Amino acid sequence: MAVWDDLVGQERVVEQLTAAARAARATVLAGRSGAVDGANASLMTHAWLFTGPPGAGQTTAARAFAAALQCTSPDLDLGGVPGCGFCDGCHTVMSESHADVKFVRSDGLSIGVGDMRDLVLRAASYPTGGRWSVILIDAAHRLTEAAANALLKGVEEPSPRTVWLLCAPSVQDTLPTIRSRCRHLVLRTPAAAAVADLLVRRDGVEPAVAELAAHAGQGDIERSRRLAIDEQARTRRLEVLRIPLEVADLGGCLAAAQRLVDTAKADAEALAETRDAKETEDLKAAYGAAEGLGGKAPRGMAGAVKELEKRQKSRATRTRRETLGTALLDLLGFYRDVLALQLGSTAALANGDVRPALDRIAAGGPPESTLRRIEAVLACRQALDRNVDPLLAVEAMTVALRAG
Repeated sequence: MAVWDDLVGQERVVEQLTAAARAARATVLAGRSGAVDGANASLMTHAWLFTGPPGAGQTTAARAFAAALQCTSPDLDLGGVPGCGFCDGCHTVMSESHADVKFVRSDGLSIGVGDMRDLVLRAASYPTGGRWSVILIDAAHRLTEAAANALLKGVEEPSPRTVWLLCAPSVQDTLPTIRSRCRHLVLRTPAAAAVADLLVRRDGVEPAVAELAAHAGQGDIERSRRLAIDEQARTRRLEVLRIPLEVADLGGCLAAAQRLVDTAKADAEALAETRDAKETEDLKAAYGAAEGLGGKAPRGMAGAVKELEKRQKSRATRTRRETLGTALLDLLGFYRDVLALQLGSTAALANGDVRPALDRIAAGGPPESTLRRIEAVLACRQALDRNVDPLLAVEAMTVALRAG
């Protein structure tokens, strides 16, 4: 399976990236012979910025491009498409074990300047395989100001064989000085039919379930996949979609808010429990003090464990916010469907499986009230981004939903 197969509904982006990968290969071959083709240089560049709506596949596109740059398929000599998915280069990149491809992810809420300086130093070195050294940052919008300035030095003075791949929600989420030095690719929201086809083809989901999940995911491929294969995710979504029916009085508003925050916290704790325990055990094993061996802790281990616990705590906070953010997106989708019904739109509903609830809310007030409720949900998201206490932010939202 080619590395591009999971990139749904992004034909234009795939075309640009395959052309760039071909040009990159030609540049490598020309460089060995002492000549560099200017036409290839115009297609290939040292820094790329992938943006798009949540779940559109920015990281998927960047990873596929990294694999295409390292592709060693013999079919390339016959005009084949880079990124075969079967050669050693593609396989190791897609499994994130390639020596010349560095994946940068943030467990916490931001990426610090220390990590970025290390990456800039790494970028100055020549690739061990002689092709390209690729650094993929899948959350470039989480860079602190100091980290972004450190990154700027890397993209301002690139090494000849280093490629930076940055992923962010929008171009405004990166420094102007950085984005001006990147080639910008915008991914679009994939069609629900294309997402459903991917779920059936890749994950073996039943067509009816895949269609429902694709619509409910609202273009977010990973969210759609979770809804298709995880019954608990589907249950949590239905609980969120009951909120508009439960805010008839103040007590209902506060109860709904508390339940939503508690659910987000429980999800984050469940996700972290197994992962955190394994990380701690692996760290202790690396210091020669695995569980059950007893004895005095090796020198330096206590500090390393403390630093790991700090990262885990930060990651738990981020996970809790992301879970709340997903719930708010489901709520936005619900009110968008309500507004569509009120205005007589023929657009497909994201939440057609709860049509009776949509009809009830749509009949309960004018479109203006629905718009105010949408604004309340958006205001809650903004409050969470400003580090407002989650319970206070969600309570203010549910009270506003009641007021309409």
